[in-house]
Amino acid sequence: MDGALLRSLTPSVLAILVRRGADFAAAEDAVQDALVEAVRVWPADPPRDATGWLVTVAWRKFLDRARADAARLRREDLLDQEPAPGPAPAVDDTLQLYFLCAHPSLTPSSAVALTLRAVGGLTTRQIAQAYLVPEATMAQRISRAKRTVSGVRFDQPGDVATVLRVLYLVFNEGYSGDVDLAAEAIRLTRQLAAAVDHPEVTGLLALMLLHHARRATRIAPDGSLVPLAEQDRSRWDTELIAEGVEILQAALARDRLGEFQAQAAIAALHADAPTAEETDWVQIAEWYDELARLSDSPVVRLNRAVAVGEADGPRAGLAALAALDDSLPRHAAVAAYLHERDGDLATAARLYAEAARKAPNLAERDHLTRQAARLNTLRHR
Repeated sequence: MDGALLRSLTPSVLAILVRRGADFAAAEDAVQDALVEAVRVWPADPPRDATGWLVTVAWRKFLDRARADAARLRREDLLDQEPAPGPAPAVDDTLQLYFLCAHPSLTPSSAVALTLRAVGGLTTRQIAQAYLVPEATMAQRISRAKRTVSGVRFDQPGDVATVLRVLYLVFNEGYSGDVDLAAEAIRLTRQLAAAVDHPEVTGLLALMLLHHARRATRIAPDGSLVPLAEQDRSRWDTELIAEGVEILQAALARDRLGEFQAQAAIAALHADAPTAEETDWVQIAEWYDELARLSDSPVVRLNRAVAVGEADGPRAGLAALAALDDSLPRHAAVAAYLHERDGDLATAARLYAEAARKAPNLAERDHLTRQAARLNTLRHR
């Protein structure tokens, strides 16, 4: 049974059910039931048209649930609209479904969380990590969002800003290596850029391309993380970098600066440096100042502290870091790096070990543990 195939078909099947009148929560339940049925039936009797089979079964599951629920008896008359078996339309409904999930009845943060869970395929834990909140808090937020949209007809798509936030988080999760979603996020953002004239859409596309250009160099053959300064820049995808820079320049020329354009400008400066030592940290720090004005994100201010430390010296970076909450994810790792650059190896080693204990994934934990071990070895020579 090809689990990847089932995951790839889920958004289209879900979108078809929603368009046919199913409320989102009921449609999601019906699609999950159909996927379970597919796992049971397909190994012995694979369908000729997988999407058509899932649509038919999911619609029947939805109608069965509707008939069993007295509050939804009005859906009985939809029985005649049951889709006939056969090829389903060859239409990519994923981007449309992103807009439908960004429903006006939801707050932007709830809409993003719901879409990431239902359409993006992320786990509640992954979404919670992206939002810097406990997993239980995110689970409650998603449950409330489902209750809010239960019974609501999805005929009022949400705004572009919410969809961009979803695509950005999906890309980041794919780029982290936990779930391979980066290429799908780029594909959908390209579609959105072709359909919507909005500088932040193109800003996000440029940002994705510039980050994706470096992806092949971020992980060593043994699975360990390779920091940006140590990556083999000859292996960066120059075509993606050139495309990203061109798209960014066109967006910036419109003089409607947004968060994604500012982030893309920072990524472009990293991509433009022939070596790590030639990175224009002064400009990067200035762009982080712009980004901090556009966003109150603590992650932005954390990254700004690194840039200030590179541009103005590690003590300036530590001063910027002192203004931030030390419980912020990766705060200890940044502090360790800046203390190492300032020559305080004992403090840096302790902080690297602390950061390793708090790391959100195994690769990052191993990297930070090695950094602590390296400094401890240097100290005792």
